Amino acid sequence: QVQLVESGGGLVQAGGSLRLACTASGKIFSRDYMGWYRQAPGKQRELVADITGTGSTNYAGSVKGRFTISRDNAKKAVSLQMNSLEPEDTAVYYCNLRSPWRSYWGQGTQVTVSS
Repeated sequence: QVQLVESGGGLVQAGGSLRLACTASGKIFSRDYMGWYRQAPGKQRELVADITGTGSTNYAGSVKGRFTISRDNAKKAVSLQMNSLEPEDTAVYYCNLRSPWRSYWGQGTQVTVSS
């Protein structure tokens, strides 16, 4: 069993920055993807960015160039640096760990961007 604990959400003005962090407990593998999803009110949960154990990254088009995902395998942690935040980035952000045979979610952290 894996547990994911997120931190770093909050309220920020448009154009500002926030950094989200997520730490996993339990056994994880380098082949596991770790990533961040978000869900805004009335919308479906969507992928923001993910990263493999070897550092390959994938970003949603709406955040490319503004957000950076990073991973520390030794610390079983993944972070999301969010710059140039926009009101449209307001959502609950969820940490995720997945492989073909399992998927785990964190409890979510609120990010609110005011205009």
